[in-house]
Amino acid sequence: MSGSVETLSAPDGGRLAVNILHFCRALRAAGLPVGTGRAVDAVRAVSRCGIDDRDAFYWALHATLISRRDQHEIFDQMFHVFWRNPHLLERMMQMVLPRFRTGSDTAGAVPPSRRVLDALSRPAEDPRTERDGDTEIELDAVLTWSPAEVLRNMDFEKMTVDEMASARDAISRMNLAVADVPTRRFMPSPHGARVDFRATLRAALRGGDTIPLRWREPRRRPTPLVILCDISGSMGRYSRMLLHFTHTLARHRARTHTFLFGTRLTNITRHLRHRDVDEALDRVSDVVDDWSGGTRIGQCLHRFNRDWSRRVLGQGAVVLLISDGLDRDAGEGLADEVALLRRSCRRLVWLNPLLRYDEFAPKSLGVRAILPHVDEFRPVHSLDSLAELARALDRPERVDRSTIRAWREKLRAYEASIQTGAGS
Repeated sequence: MSGSVETLSAPDGGRLAVNILHFCRALRAAGLPVGTGRAVDAVRAVSRCGIDDRDAFYWALHATLISRRDQHEIFDQMFHVFWRNPHLLERMMQMVLPRFRTGSDTAGAVPPSRRVLDALSRPAEDPRTERDGDTEIELDAVLTWSPAEVLRNMDFEKMTVDEMASARDAISRMNLAVADVPTRRFMPSPHGARVDFRATLRAALRGGDTIPLRWREPRRRPTPLVILCDISGSMGRYSRMLLHFTHTLARHRARTHTFLFGTRLTNITRHLRHRDVDEALDRVSDVVDDWSGGTRIGQCLHRFNRDWSRRVLGQGAVVLLISDGLDRDAGEGLADEVALLRRSCRRLVWLNPLLRYDEFAPKSLGVRAILPHVDEFRPVHSLDSLAELARALDRPERVDRSTIRAWREKLRAYEASIQTGAGS
């Protein structure tokens, strides 16, 4: 690989080609499928466009190294850390050392994801370097192995590449049963509560001194499950892991319908039917146009209620709304659409990754519009939260309603404080 790259001349006559090769290795360590061919294409593209224009340099690497929309965020963070950020070591030390906030801290600075820091913390391997028999032991404070107990409680946003792979394997092995519901049809049962008159008359026609009673009970069938998942930029670090969870649900249950929404609504139900999860997610990435963009929850729910609710919400469907509630349209029309959605389904469960923060409060207009109409309000940021959700879906009669009541009390208290402040 190094021989193919070094035969190309760098625009500045220096080590740019070698640096691009190291950049490709860092992307591959972060989990992106960057192979030899893409690395050579990246060097050729930079040789054509030059390095005078930084935007052209960025998009030359982007066009040759990235093939899916969900890879953009990792590439963007890796590019700015690898090529521009002079404080890389300080950012990496912040992952393991306590941070003291002062007035000089930069407001709104977003640290790179754990995958980027983990990839950059690995020593670059030079294929031309000969290795001797000496064993060198290094302590890596970022790339650490997590036991099963720690992995279950770890935030998806803070996982390394290896930990995310372990989490995906754990999700694929989850038992995701959803409680069956009774239908209007009946089935024979020796312990039923109703007499089956037709079966009783047929038994009486066979003759005999007595007429044995035949019993029946309501037939039960799996509840339809509808998943509405937010794929906006604020949900980008959770969307792919939640899609693995959705794929596992769709594999275990026949009547599972999945929709993605950002600025538009996309039905991906048939794409998730593929048995291989990576192939399924590749197909999803090809059909979704608004990945990691803005969020228009009200408009997307309006389209769902208008075009899809009568098709997929029959027979007591359960709806999982996965979103952080941050709406680009400031909650315009959102309350009415969520109320209509709640009236059309048996149970509306809101999964919000922001609940992992103790300081979370229902302050945004989107959260205030959704919260009064949901039956449950749950966090979705770790394996434990997904396992707790699976248990709640399997046993709806044991769901603790005190949590949603407490959140509604917080919402009423916050709205009362706003009105008091406006009145004064």
